[in-house]
Amino acid sequence: MRLVSYQHNGHILEGRLLNGKLYDLHNGAEVSDYKLLAAVPRPNSIRDGYAFRQHVASARRNRGLAMIPEFDQYPIFYFTNHNAIYGPGPVYCMPDHFEKLDFELEVAIVIGKHGKNIKVADADSYIKGYMIMNDLSARTLQMEEMLLNLGPAKGKDFATVLGPWLVTPDELEAYKIAPKAGHTGNSYNLEMTCEVNGIEVSRGNMADMDWTFAEIIERASYGADLYPGDVIGSGTVGTGCFLELNGTGKLNDPAYKEQWLQAGDEITMKITGLGELTNTILAEQTDWSILQQKKIYEKL
Repeated sequence: MRLVSYQHNGHILEGRLLNGKLYDLHNGAEVSDYKLLAAVPRPNSIRDGYAFRQHVASARRNRGLAMIPEFDQYPIFYFTNHNAIYGPGPVYCMPDHFEKLDFELEVAIVIGKHGKNIKVADADSYIKGYMIMNDLSARTLQMEEMLLNLGPAKGKDFATVLGPWLVTPDELEAYKIAPKAGHTGNSYNLEMTCEVNGIEVSRGNMADMDWTFAEIIERASYGADLYPGDVIGSGTVGTGCFLELNGTGKLNDPAYKEQWLQAGDEITMKITGLGELTNTILAEQTDWSILQQKKIYEKL
């Protein structure tokens, strides 16, 4: 089943897509005049994981760092802003966001039932569905903030794109494969791509997730309640952002020219079985900058 959130006559409603037509989820009526919203427009929370070894290893290699051994010991995540959700269509960014503005190609799940202290063997039953996620990131802000070792803040709290719809697990049975050795939970052979202005810049596969969503759920729910509507992202697939691609490019060719998202760019993400999610990056009409508000203190 493909579930959507849509706007109709000023109301946010839930629907089901069937054979290219939208039907209201509650009364079954066909809907013809609507605006497609984020698959989960008002999540209770959003956790974003770090599940793809290729991305982590490449990003660290590009900075001259060895692979961190703790990656293989436990799955981690951080919380991002659940009040900055976009669906298909325009995404508005502030001036500082355009200082190395980046996409992140991810898969996300939404929790379908309440749970706490969920064991990995049961965790997949808590997943209501899967969707595409674009964790837009302002790298200059992010890298400055992370020097303080508290994690991302303004560099990642302005726009998370979820959509175009939520696909229930039964729809993905044909793509199910075994998880990686030493891991537990459902895994799927779903090709993932990202295009910017019609040019493919990233290609990966959900099968490359080292940590499964079941394992992430187990850790996330330890001593904590998960509720219907909570969203969990996979983290970036290998090659799934300009930060990684630029680093690899410069490592291989000192003359490599970095690429970042610009106002007017169109981003299209595609994942097998989950659909196609397109956004256009637009600039807010302001010159307000928090990067210019940094306080500089001279040594006495």
